[in-house]
Amino acid sequence: MEQAGGEAPIRVLLADDQALLRSAFKVLVDSEPDMRVVGEASDGAQAYALAKDRRADVVLMDIRMPGTDGLAATRMISADPELSGVRVVMLTTFEVDEYVVQSLRAGASGFLGKGAEPEELLNAIRVAAAGEALLSPAATKGLIASFLAQRGPDVPATGSAHAERLAALTGREREVLVHVAAGLSNDGIAARLEVSPLTVKTHVNRAMAKLGARDRAQLVVIAYESGLVRPRAD
Repeated sequence: MEQAGGEAPIRVLLADDQALLRSAFKVLVDSEPDMRVVGEASDGAQAYALAKDRRADVVLMDIRMPGTDGLAATRMISADPELSGVRVVMLTTFEVDEYVVQSLRAGASGFLGKGAEPEELLNAIRVAAAGEALLSPAATKGLIASFLAQRGPDVPATGSAHAERLAALTGREREVLVHVAAGLSNDGIAARLEVSPLTVKTHVNRAMAKLGARDRAQLVVIAYESGLVRPRAD
């Protein structure tokens, strides 16, 4: 079923081990004319399989699930070339979560607290489907920076590899990347640089291609891990 105007609705997959929560999300999503739920998964392995089978556009993925958790499932989705267009939004019980940045590294487009308002959740789906980075209001730049600064021993040091790729960026692309990492939209960056939003979009897309980033959320992580943007001391 297509929306008015001929556009197909956003295909949403729900991945959470709590059936009651999935039911609530399904009612909410299906009430919107521009999106619909195409599947429900109770663990990460099922989410990965259904993402392929149901051709999902956006997966609402709980981080903590029995068996294959949301983090592992996100890595599987991100590593599968057939699922390059799938966007993952991580759902967390607490937005200050030790897995938040790990989920972004794994390929998630962003995260949202389970206590978010209905409109925030619906907006998250639309933002992710559009390929934008989704960082909820409580996920401040300082929080992201602090997590990225605290590398665990099990996290590979990818900074040097990212730094090498940064050398391929033009000066303007690096400048745009800094503003993306600061959380500015294309319109906001355009106003800062006194260029058109379309020009900014072109620079962002080129930076993504050169850095191998799936979306803007990945650009934020790369900007910090490469050292282009330094975590704030405060």
